[in-house]
Amino acid sequence: MKKLLIFTCAFISLSIQAQKSIDKLLKKHNNNNVPYITVQELAIPKNDVFILDSRELKEYQTSHLKNAIHVGYDYFKIDSIQKKIPNKGSKIVVYCSVGIRSETIANKLKKVGYTNVENLFGGIFEWKNNNFSVYNSKEIETDSIHTFSKEWSKWLKKGIKVYE
Repeated sequence: MKKLLIFTCAFISLSIQAQKSIDKLLKKHNNNNVPYITVQELAIPKNDVFILDSRELKEYQTSHLKNAIHVGYDYFKIDSIQKKIPNKGSKIVVYCSVGIRSETIANKLKKVGYTNVENLFGGIFEWKNNNFSVYNSKEIETDSIHTFSKEWSKWLKKGIKVYE
C-alpha cells in the first residue's frame, strides 16, 4: 500500500512537472492571444466542434485526433477553411504537435472573422500523454506519433516516436 501511494504521488508530480514545462515552452513561443482548451475539455464528446490539424500531411497521416480536418501549416489556405466552415461563429479547435504552429493558424482564422477559435494546449503530444486515442491514415487507432523532429520528440512521453 505504501509503495502504491509513493508511486501515485510520483506520477502526479511528474504529470504536473510536464504540464509546467509545456506551459513554459508555450509562453516562450506564443503570444497567448488565442485561448487554450485543455485535452481533458476537448475529450468531452461534442457534436458541434471542428478540430483542425495544423501539422504537415506526413505528420497527420502518422497520427491525428479522431475527425480532425487536416489544414496543414506551410501550405495553409484560409479559403479552403471558409468553404468547409462557412459559419464564422462555429467552435473551432486547432492543434499541432505542442501548440505553437496551431496558434499561428488560429490567429489567421481570427483575422478573417472566426470568433470561437481555441488552441489545444500541448497539442497532440499532450493528448497522447494523457492516454487519449489517435488514429493513422486508415483511421485505425495507433500508438505512433509523428514528433516532427528528434528535438521536439522530448515532449512526447507516451507512444511511439516517429520522425525523419
